[in-house]
Amino acid sequence: MPYISNTPADQQAMLEAIGIGSLEDLFAAIPAELRLNRPLAIGPALTEMELTTHLTQLAERNSPAGKKVCFLGGGSYDHFIPAIVDTIASRGEFYTSYTPYQPEASQGNLQVFFEYQTLITQLTGMDVSNASLYDGGSAVAEAALMAISATGRHGRVVTARSVHPEYRQILATYLANLGVELVTVGAADGTISPAELQAAVSRDTACVLVQHPNFFGCLEAVDELTAIAREAGALMVVSVDPLSLGLLKRPGDYGADIVVAEGQSLGTPMSYGGPYLGIIACRDQFVRRLPGRIAGETVDRRGKRCFVLTLQTREQHIRREKATSNICTNQGLFALRATVYLSALGPQGLRETAELCLRKAHYAAGRLTGESSFQLAFAQPTFKEFVVRAPGQDVAALLERACEAGYLAGIALGRWYEELSDCFLVTVTEKRSRAEIDGLATCLEKLTRPMVAKKKTHA
Repeated sequence: MPYISNTPADQQAMLEAIGIGSLEDLFAAIPAELRLNRPLAIGPALTEMELTTHLTQLAERNSPAGKKVCFLGGGSYDHFIPAIVDTIASRGEFYTSYTPYQPEASQGNLQVFFEYQTLITQLTGMDVSNASLYDGGSAVAEAALMAISATGRHGRVVTARSVHPEYRQILATYLANLGVELVTVGAADGTISPAELQAAVSRDTACVLVQHPNFFGCLEAVDELTAIAREAGALMVVSVDPLSLGLLKRPGDYGADIVVAEGQSLGTPMSYGGPYLGIIACRDQFVRRLPGRIAGETVDRRGKRCFVLTLQTREQHIRREKATSNICTNQGLFALRATVYLSALGPQGLRETAELCLRKAHYAAGRLTGESSFQLAFAQPTFKEFVVRAPGQDVAALLERACEAGYLAGIALGRWYEELSDCFLVTVTEKRSRAEIDGLATCLEKLTRPMVAKKKTHA
């Protein structure tokens, strides 16, 4: 399992506790001739990610069936998680009280929530964040309800077909009995047409919801789309990939009013689809309409720094029927993981991770389409995901055969988009190596190569 090695100070403290002055003294009982007195041939130092990958490959030699190489995405990603995330998140103080229901939460948890909120506002460029929601899909729906409440407009919510189809399904479920029309704008070229959005937005529109990068991995023209929403007096809600913000402009910098995200990529394993982390942040003027809870900083009666639940407009507390949401708890353990992850990477690490995803995805797109019948479905700029068209192929069967060959090659899109029935979504994270990408390309090329009939030979 991942671990954090002891520092020299840790080692010295332990030696002092047992009354020994040095590590040499600790091993004095071992005869000198039995000790290893030569340098170890272990090669140059590796980064934590490289070392983890190397040790995993060594360990898999003992297994007849190693892990499959993952190119899956669509909201759940195989990103590298530094060992420090598990080390801190698995401490008993956090692990046993990760989702406190009562306002009397411990100072440790409240501090984590406060630091999480700070990091999310810095990441998104927004003014305030809550202490997390269930997942990315419910965050989208909560943002729409916030916009309806804040604007007083109950006519329509406008979204794009390039938003995650399951997020749109959750949103439709939330709005089904509220009398609010959900209008979906097409994305024939992989992104929203500003002209179509302009035609769909009316004076009774509460918000415009876009995803950037969108479900197809394409980058939307968010500046232009935001201007269209503002002109109509609607709020701009943007669903983002948190890691993309290591490279892309922050939503707050192009005028978004509410930002939501699936936080799984910030230090949480894929875990067969959940549980995950819902992120939501907004501008100051909407803070009292923000669902869930907000931790704040203050001082106690002795003048010492402490933390409190500043706002908790929930039905099980004082707000009751006036609560802004039915969100009655939060994904505190995963918010903690995101806090540790972002703190460990820092701004430079986040940028480097995003750059690796971008470069490796573009390399993979070139390899998959270079010498095969595959094509890129869209010509738009992408981040770490892209759509591959496989003309004449049964995509579901192709992906199944690739899985048998050891590659989780992508997600078939026909289940949501009939016109993309011959397409699949490929995701490339910083974990994928050149060898793995080349292996996927070779595998798919072999699987789609026409069978050549063998000529009969005659004696």
